[in-house]
Amino acid sequence: MISSLAGRTSSPLLPQGEVRIGGFGGVAGLADYLRAAGIEALVDATHPFAATMTSHAVAAAALTGVPLLVLRRPGFSAVSGDVWHRVPSLGAAASVLPSLGSRVFLTTGRQGLSTFADLSGISFLSRSVEAPEPPMPSRLDVILDRGPFTVAGERELLREHRIDVLVTKDSGGGTAKLDAARAEGVPVVMVDRPPLPEGVATAATVDDAVSWLGSRS
Repeated sequence: MISSLAGRTSSPLLPQGEVRIGGFGGVAGLADYLRAAGIEALVDATHPFAATMTSHAVAAAALTGVPLLVLRRPGFSAVSGDVWHRVPSLGAAASVLPSLGSRVFLTTGRQGLSTFADLSGISFLSRSVEAPEPPMPSRLDVILDRGPFTVAGERELLREHRIDVLVTKDSGGGTAKLDAARAEGVPVVMVDRPPLPEGVATAATVDDAVSWLGSRS
């Protein structure tokens, strides 16, 4: 098995087995790699918001005839006590923020900070594995940290920074920040994930993906 990482962090947590790091050079480059490496099955386990990579995987699989599975964990679901504002994009999130609060916790990743750079009158707290680069909001505090996080720790963070709005992506996974926001009465701006290309096979769990691979052997 070969795992491929994008190379966006300098010290990634490496999976077992052979690992390659870096891009492929678009659809054609990925298709060339699949052929040269003799790949018999392709699992797209990228982040739910990595829409470009997913579209490239779909196109390269179609070009080469390599079976493709998209592994996508389920998104978040609101429960009683949540106050969510669903929006279709980071730009839409930036548009609604001035009407919701003035101390914002951004958990959308360092690469999206530029979307919020022009907002005035709002203080931002951002958390990422590595330091962000400009453009970014002028009133921004950055926490460098890697999860998983606990509900107790997230609640303490919200109180310490007097956060009155949480902005996050519907990426699924750990719910500590959402549980903390609910407990602290903090509204959430939830950015919807991009839709998958039509007709692709999907799996919701790693076990399902392993079963799919087993069925092809």
